[in-house]
Amino acid sequence: MGVFDFVKNGVREMMIARPDEHKALLVYKHPDQNVPMYSQLTVDSDECAVFFKDGRVVGVLPAGRHTLQTQNIPFLNNLVNNFTGGNVFIAELYFVRITPKRGIPFGGPLGEMIDPMTSEQVNPRIFGEFAVVVVDPVRFIIGYHGQEAGGDPDSDRWCKGLFMNGVKTTLGELCEIEGKSLLQATSLTQKLAEAFMTKAPDLNEMGIRIHQMGAFNINFSDEDRQRLVAANAEIAKANRGVAIAQKAAAAKQFELDQKFGQDARYVKELAGNYQNYAAGQAMIGAGQGMAAHGVGDGGVAGMAAQAAVGMGMAGAMMPNFQGQQQQPGPQAGMQQPNFPPNAASVSCGKCGARQAQGKFCAECGTPLAQPKKFCTSCGGELLPAAKFCAGCGTSTAAPPPAPQSNP
Repeated sequence: MGVFDFVKNGVREMMIARPDEHKALLVYKHPDQNVPMYSQLTVDSDECAVFFKDGRVVGVLPAGRHTLQTQNIPFLNNLVNNFTGGNVFIAELYFVRITPKRGIPFGGPLGEMIDPMTSEQVNPRIFGEFAVVVVDPVRFIIGYHGQEAGGDPDSDRWCKGLFMNGVKTTLGELCEIEGKSLLQATSLTQKLAEAFMTKAPDLNEMGIRIHQMGAFNINFSDEDRQRLVAANAEIAKANRGVAIAQKAAAAKQFELDQKFGQDARYVKELAGNYQNYAAGQAMIGAGQGMAAHGVGDGGVAGMAAQAAVGMGMAGAMMPNFQGQQQQPGPQAGMQQPNFPPNAASVSCGKCGARQAQGKFCAECGTPLAQPKKFCTSCGGELLPAAKFCAGCGTSTAAPPPAPQSNP
C-alpha cells in the first residue's frame, strides 16, 4: 500500500492524534500499527508520543506537530517497512499523559491493625482522593501495560492497589512515632499526606508517583470506635494520676530543698556547731509533740510550762556548752561529793567525778593523780618520795625561805 492509496481513501489516516474522548487517560495506544509516511502526528502539550517496535522503545516525540518522515525524525528509519515500498512505518504508538491526573478516588478497609497507644485490635477504613503523575513514560508503559492496549480504569485500579499497600504501614508507623491513637489520626492529616506521597516505592519503580493528596478521612465501625474511646479514656485518667504524682513529688522536693537550705544557714550561724543545732532541733520536736498531744487548758498550760523549762535549760546550756564539750561530765545517777570551797580538788580520770585531793577516787576507787611537788629553794620538780632536792640538796621538809625586804 502506497501513500497515494491513503490519500485516495481520505486524509483521516494521515492525521494521527489522541481522540478527544480519550484525553483523560494516562496512556492511550493508537489502534493501527501501520503509520503512513508523511502523516501528521499531533502531540498535545500535556503528553508525549512513544514508539515501540518488536518490544523495544525506538523513540519519543515531545509535544507539537510532527511530520513523520525519516529526514525530520531519524529514528523512523528503524520503522520503515520495505515490503510496502518504504511508504509505511510499522510501530506501536502510545500517547502518555505527563501532567498530573487529579481526583482519583481510593478507599476501603485496611484490615486488622493494632492501635499503638491502646493495643486494641481494630479494622480502620480510609477514603479519599489523590493525584498521580507519570515521571518516566517508557518505564510506565513497560511496567504496567506491557505494550498492550489498556483503558484508564485499569491503570487507575492498579495505582490504587499499590497505593493502598503502603497506607496501612504508614498509618501505623506515624501514629506510633507521634504518640497518637488511630482514633486521633485526623490530627495528623498533613503529616499523613506527606508520608503517603513519599512512601510509595512500588509506584516510583513503575515510573509513576503520587503527586498530591486530596481530602481523605479515616473511620471505624461503631464497635471499634467505642472500644478506642473507652481505652483512650483509661489511658488519659492514668496519665493524669501520673502527672499529679509528679507535681506532688516536685513540691515535696522543693520543700525539702528549702528545709535543707534553712538548716544549712542555721548551722552556719552556729559556727558549724552541729551539737548545738541538734539539741535545738530536739527541743523543737519535743515542743511540737506536746502541742500535738496536749488536751484542754491543763494540757496547754503544761505544754507552755515544759516549753519554758526547755528554753531556760537551753539558755543556761549555751554559755558553757563549748567547755562541756571538752570535759566529760559525771555519769547519770552520780552525786558530786562535797568539799571545802578553798580546798584543792581533782577530777577522776575514769569517771570524771570532782573531789578533794586524795590517793583514790571516792566514787570508783581509781588511783588519783597526785599533785607535783617543787623544791622550795631552787624550784626544781621533786620526786614523790624524795627527802632532798636532787638539784640543790635542800631538804623537802625545810620551810620555804622568807622573802627579802628592800631597804
